[in-house]
Amino acid sequence: MNELEFVTQHRRHLHSYPELSLHEFKTTEYIIQFLKSLNIPFERPLETGVIGYLEGNGNHTIAFRADIDALPIFEENDIEYRSQIDNVMHACGHDGHTTALMLFAKRCSELKKENKLPQNVIFIFQPAEETGGGANRLIKAGAFNSYDIEAIFGVHVMPFVDEGTVALRDEEITASATEYRFFLKGLSSHVANKEQGHSAGEALQHILAQVSQIQQFHLNGLKRNIVHMGRFEAGEAINTVPSHGYLEGTIRTYDANDLETVKEQMEKIAASVKLLFNVNCEVKFEEGYPPTYNAVQLRKHVTEALDNARFNIEEKRTPYLFGEDFSFYSQLAPSYFVFVGTRDESKGFVTGLHTSTLNFSEEVLIRIADYYEQLLFGYEKVVSK
Repeated sequence: MNELEFVTQHRRHLHSYPELSLHEFKTTEYIIQFLKSLNIPFERPLETGVIGYLEGNGNHTIAFRADIDALPIFEENDIEYRSQIDNVMHACGHDGHTTALMLFAKRCSELKKENKLPQNVIFIFQPAEETGGGANRLIKAGAFNSYDIEAIFGVHVMPFVDEGTVALRDEEITASATEYRFFLKGLSSHVANKEQGHSAGEALQHILAQVSQIQQFHLNGLKRNIVHMGRFEAGEAINTVPSHGYLEGTIRTYDANDLETVKEQMEKIAASVKLLFNVNCEVKFEEGYPPTYNAVQLRKHVTEALDNARFNIEEKRTPYLFGEDFSFYSQLAPSYFVFVGTRDESKGFVTGLHTSTLNFSEEVLIRIADYYEQLLFGYEKVVSK
């Protein structure tokens, strides 16, 4: 089996049988059986996901990460390997990330047999990137405590970048993702005596208007931020004053000061509701993923590896405004995350991440493995400088 056949077979199997975050049991078993076939030692720190390890000839330990979970999306691609699971789809390319790391693990296993593996390598097949913060769960579970990791690398496919090109930037490359929720409690009354009630509906209108103005009046207009209102509701019956209201949404920033500004304004908005409408209001925040931070000291190594793997490089001026839990790995060691282009208009590979028609060519996965191999073989040169 050549490498194109390898990545095609494994990627299409994974694509056909996707599993949601923290439920990747069959996917995990599939990867475990693969690692066993290569005699790669592995650990399973969580119920799903697996970490493989190979000892090389050098004194340095480098980690490579792939995420393995899928999304609750109904696939609309008309392809032989279409998802066999209703309303679950690999719509973010994690089947590709996993397959590329499997190919790289296979290459490393062969190098190990020939006594040519230059450094120690960790293969992270991580669960729950989409929801659940699988990277953080692994770290908190102590999955990496016994490894002296010096650098961690990862990739993400990107359908808005042409195939053969990699988008990157130093420092922040993806945004923080923080969820917020407003809870309102007023006083109900019959519509005939509406002045006796305290309307959570009226209060909610105020909150919606004020939250929508945060970006306009309180954040630097030259920066890209998102203060998104995702779901809201109020009221119980057609002829009563609403006694309860609710609003939830997400905040995406790549500047910690901007995030604090948004949160402070939301706290002020919540406080104003009681004064203006005599409605109790509480806002709660759930910290999501921090910004993904690319270590500047790894930049030259990354660009040289990409050049050697025959990728074009596209410098991003601003970060992407979606969250990515690869961000947690910077707690362990310097890390670097890049976006590998998969756009090919001639094949119709043009739709975005998290869409029901995402697709890409398997040849890209071989190129990702090439990049990983270049990172591995060039690492000694980095640390010796």
